[in-house]
Amino acid sequence: VWLPGPFGPLASTKVGVMAATMVDVVVVSCGAPKRGMGWYHCKQLLEGCIEGARLSDVVEPWLLTKGADSEAGQAFSNFRQSEQVVSQKVMFHKSIEDMPAPTGPKVAIICGRTADNPRLFREAVDRGFSHVYLEKPGAPT
Repeated sequence: VWLPGPFGPLASTKVGVMAATMVDVVVVSCGAPKRGMGWYHCKQLLEGCIEGARLSDVVEPWLLTKGADSEAGQAFSNFRQSEQVVSQKVMFHKSIEDMPAPTGPKVAIICGRTADNPRLFREAVDRGFSHVYLEKPGAPT
């Protein structure tokens, strides 16, 4: 049985067979641990639930800046310093433009607020991401 991977031909796999190509994934607007959809995607990637994909970066504009001193910011800091995150060498950035431009295939999973997603999408495309997954709801219109 052929099951297409979530990122097209880069990560398509057959049931029970590992993907030949590992794709780096960036979660944009991760959100608070155990509360944000982005955090849940990070968890899935860190635990190897998405075959052929590796969490390489997290972009978190709020919890790495103005929200850092909040309760959610502290929880995010603990997540960032966790053994699982540190051992997998995940990089953290305050914005898409703060991170290095991709040099090969790289997927951005955008999990921001509906009003922010169109801007985040444009920033990801302008930065050179080969694929963008826009978590619902993607835009206000």
